Amino acid sequence: MGIAAPKTLFEKIWQKHVVQAKEGFPDVLYIDRHFIHEVTSPQAFSGLHKRGIPVAKPKQTIATADHNIPTKDQHLPIKELLSKKQVDTLIKNCNDFDVELYGIGHEKQGIVHVIGPELGITLPGMTIVCGDSHTSTHGAFGSIAFGIGTSQVEQVLATQSLLQYRAKTMKIEINGTLEKGVVSKDIILFIISKISASGGTGYFVEYCGTAIESLSMEARMTICNMSIEMGARGGMIAPDQTTFDYIKGREFAPKGEAWEEAMAYWKTLKTDEGATYDKVISFDAAEIEPWITYGTNPGMGIGISQNIPDVAVNSTAKDMEKSLGYMGLSKNQALRGKKIDYVFIGSCTNSRIEDLRMVADFVKGKKKANDVNVWIVPGSKKVEAQAIAEGLDQVFKNAGFDLRQPGCSACLAMNEDKVPAGKYCVSTSNRNFEGRQGPGSRTFLVSPLMAAAAAVTGEITDVRKLM
Repeated sequence: MGIAAPKTLFEKIWQKHVVQAKEGFPDVLYIDRHFIHEVTSPQAFSGLHKRGIPVAKPKQTIATADHNIPTKDQHLPIKELLSKKQVDTLIKNCNDFDVELYGIGHEKQGIVHVIGPELGITLPGMTIVCGDSHTSTHGAFGSIAFGIGTSQVEQVLATQSLLQYRAKTMKIEINGTLEKGVVSKDIILFIISKISASGGTGYFVEYCGTAIESLSMEARMTICNMSIEMGARGGMIAPDQTTFDYIKGREFAPKGEAWEEAMAYWKTLKTDEGATYDKVISFDAAEIEPWITYGTNPGMGIGISQNIPDVAVNSTAKDMEKSLGYMGLSKNQALRGKKIDYVFIGSCTNSRIEDLRMVADFVKGKKKANDVNVWIVPGSKKVEAQAIAEGLDQVFKNAGFDLRQPGCSACLAMNEDKVPAGKYCVSTSNRNFEGRQGPGSRTFLVSPLMAAAAAVTGEITDVRKLM
């Protein structure tokens, strides 16, 4: 037997999960974990009902309510009728098909991409899918994780497998040390602004380099979360000691002998020396400053010290004109000093306990600007409980911030948390599309630190000036 060709991390996990492969056809890929929520699962379950077939592996399916739910008074009936119907339908479907549901009020409820990692359900080497594009978050653990459509949700429920063509591979390497005030959200916004909102199309991205290795697991999740915003199929980071330390002791993580066996496998999950990628891009961490978007796609971003470009970047001239018109901005304009109306700190990108701690450390002893509404929405009941246990809730209350209950909230405004038309929102979420946070709303994407700075000054501010 000859020596096996070196493989990338992606190739190792993919090949291990291929049930059947045939030239010219998509692979049949086995799925280890399937997360579902109330928005993309009803039609899938309806298909199973019509065909009279069960969920193939209910124990590998995890359900929660997150997108549509209110973040105030969750003990009361949901007011929005469509939201209520979707949540009620999820409850019924999970009962009918024996699927575990972390519904409203459950101690494990939360945004699907927050609860998977914090409960130890997300593990290295897995294939993970969900009817939600930001499933790429779970790739931070060295797993192949990606979003799927509703018909594919049905396919996985019925077979625990998925027909899927293998993606191309891309390596994005960032070496060096981040300056003070620069965090993982700035890294990913920087990358997207450099390669565009479509620069990763067709690829699965592996992030590496000393700047990535220095990050905590929660910071790594932020980066993988927004891989989809550059058009990539997903993003991943090889597991290391930081990963193992994060997972150990979590509720559903392996224990005892199973832990030792898992660790032995997980330590093999890294790209072999000499393995080749379809594309390689490198950046220096010193290039990255606090980043902010100015347009209506995540690729339209600049460093906070920069001005809006005078030529179209990552868009056509017509699209840039349309975006700036929608945002009420102009070419060459500085965003520094721009008055804002709302600050939203939350979403599957930045709603974990480290994000809330980062904000609380910054705002302690400060007050929000009088004319700004600040919403802080924890990503899960566990994050909420931890924030209260650490006294962060009191820091937020004293600053005039509104700490809400877990949910997707104003990330996508499929609930009661909507930014009014024409108002400016500085947001830690992942998308700045027209109307994303409410019809006519205008969104600037930033890090939790930049959001906190805007909250206390009432305008877009270079957080480094306040540190």
